[in-house]
Amino acid sequence: MSGKDDKAKGAANKAAGKVKEAAGKVTGSEKTEAKGKAQQVKGEGQKAKGDVKESLKK
Repeated sequence: MSGKDDKAKGAANKAAGKVKEAAGKVTGSEKTEAKGKAQQVKGEGQKAKGDVKESLKK
């Protein structure tokens, strides 16, 4: 997987995580809110991985 792919997946996970977190807050579901926060962290990690891959190609 290329760095750009990792960055795109990371951005998608981060966005989906924000939606889940917001839904959890609205519904009062701490579990959904926590899952959203975890997905955002996963997305940040994927984006960082993509950044590293792209910097190594230069």
